[in-house]
Amino acid sequence: MSVRPWSPETARRCVDGAWADIAFELGLLYEREGDLGQAVRWFRHAAECDRPGAAVRLSSALTRLADERAAGAGEELLAEASRWLSEGVDATRPDSIRLITDMLDRHQRAAARRGLEPAGAN
Repeated sequence: MSVRPWSPETARRCVDGAWADIAFELGLLYEREGDLGQAVRWFRHAAECDRPGAAVRLSSALTRLADERAAGAGEELLAEASRWLSEGVDATRPDSIRLITDMLDRHQRAAARRGLEPAGAN
């Protein structure tokens, strides 16, 4: 029996669901420990491999990470969270509906803030 050498580079090819499951579990571990940066990293790997539930967890973690950033600095994270929610997420699930609604509210508030800034602020 031949043994295939393992490395993160070969595992990321999403050959089977094992890599996505491992990445998802690592995301959960980091999320529980409060390290949202690492949680986002691992949830992103799992979502790229189409692991069920990973895109929703990734969007949630990105949103919370954006909240930790200074005003305006988290907009890129919110944009990525929105992309993950709009691509292939089952929008009928209650957690997806909650995140989509929250994301729309956040974008509206950010647009309102931009509208209130003085013209020379950018």
